[in-house]
Amino acid sequence: MLQEYIPNELLMYEQKERSWYFKNVEMDNGWKTGNIVVPFEGSGASSISFGGLTDSTDISESQYIRGNIPTAVEAWGAIILHQRDLMENGKIPEQTFLSLIPKEIDKFTKKMKQAISTQLLVGSHFAKFTANGTVGGAIAVNHINRFDIGQKLEIDDDNSAPLSVYVIGIVMDTSTITVSLTRGGVAADVSAYTLAQNAKCYHPGVLTNGVFTSVASMLLSAANGGSATIHGVNKLLWPVLQALNYSGAAFSAANLLDSLFDVYVDVQGKGLGNASKIVLSYKHLGSIMKKLENSKGAFYVTKQPSTNVYGWTTVTIGSVKGELEVVAVLEMDDDIIMYLDLATLVFYSNGGIKKRQAPDGKEYFEIRSAANGYSYIIDLCLFGENACLNPSSNAIVYGVNY
Repeated sequence: MLQEYIPNELLMYEQKERSWYFKNVEMDNGWKTGNIVVPFEGSGASSISFGGLTDSTDISESQYIRGNIPTAVEAWGAIILHQRDLMENGKIPEQTFLSLIPKEIDKFTKKMKQAISTQLLVGSHFAKFTANGTVGGAIAVNHINRFDIGQKLEIDDDNSAPLSVYVIGIVMDTSTITVSLTRGGVAADVSAYTLAQNAKCYHPGVLTNGVFTSVASMLLSAANGGSATIHGVNKLLWPVLQALNYSGAAFSAANLLDSLFDVYVDVQGKGLGNASKIVLSYKHLGSIMKKLENSKGAFYVTKQPSTNVYGWTTVTIGSVKGELEVVAVLEMDDDIIMYLDLATLVFYSNGGIKKRQAPDGKEYFEIRSAANGYSYIIDLCLFGENACLNPSSNAIVYGVNY
C-alpha cells in the first residue's frame, strides 16, 4: 500500500510544490554516486587591440576552473506508527491506511521540507536565540513555528560545547521554548548559551555530519560570514566565484524599498548576470507593503501579490529605477536579502526524496516492544547537494538589523 498510494515520485512532486527553492531551481536527479565536477569559466578570451594584430604569444586565453562536489549530503526523516492504532479485526484495512498514513506522511514532509529548504537557503541552523539561555531551560527563538513538543535538537554557540536537548514546553506568545536533557524530563540549565556568542539551534547530526551547502554561504564572502571556498576552490582566486556583497547596516523599514532598488541598480550596472529575484523574509515584505500603501507615485505594484499556500508570496514593484520581483519565503532569516539569478543554481540528487526500501522491497521496518507491541518505522531520505555555477551573477545583502 505504501508503494501503491505513496510512490516516491509523488513525494518528490509534493516536496517541489511545497518548497519555493525546489520549485524554482534546476533539479538534476541523475547523481548516482561519486564525484560531481562543477565547472566554472574563470576568465574569458580578452585580447582586443586597435591598429594591429595581437601577437600570437600575447593572446589571453579563456581559463576554466574545475570545482567538485565529492559526496552527497544525507537528510533523513523517520515516522513511527503503532500497529494497535492501525488494526481492525486483526489486520490493517485499506481504508484505515488511506485515512491515516498518507496524512501522517504529508504532515511530516512539510516539516522535512522546512528543514531542508532552510538549510539550502540560509545555513546550517534552523533558529537563532533572541535572548540568552536561562537556568530554567527557557530559550527565546526567532522561529517558534519550527519547534514541536518532544523534538530533539542541538544548541551551540561560539564558545560552548554543543548540547543535545528536547523540547518540553512552547509558549507561542513570547516565542519561547523550554528544553530538557531528556524527552519529557526536567528543565535543563542552558545559561551558558548566549546571544553575544551567536547561540543557535540545529537539527541532530548537523554539527558533526555536515549539511547542505546554503545559497547564503556560497554568496557571502568569508569576511561577511560565508565560506572561503566554493566547491573546493578559493573564492578570492577568481572573480566569477565572488557574488556582490552589500552591507545592510543602514537599511530600515522606512528606507527599505529605496535601498533595495539602489542595490538592484548597482547589480545591473555591473552587468554580471540576471539577478532578477529578490528573496527576503516576511518581516521585510511587511515593511515593503506598508511603504507601498503610504507612498504616492514613488513606487507602484506592477503585478499584484501572489501568495502560495505553502509559504511564499511574490510581488512585482516598479519605480523610475526599474522593476523588482520580490519573493518573501518563510525559510528566510531577517538579516540577509538575496538577489538571485536562478539559472546559476542547481540541486544535484539521486532522485529526490524517497522512502527507504529494504532488499526484499518492503518500505517499512518492523520492531516490537513490551510497551507498544508491534510498530512500523518509515524512513524518508534525500541524498544530494546544492551548487552555484556562477556566483558572480548573484548578490547578497548582509547585516540587516532593524
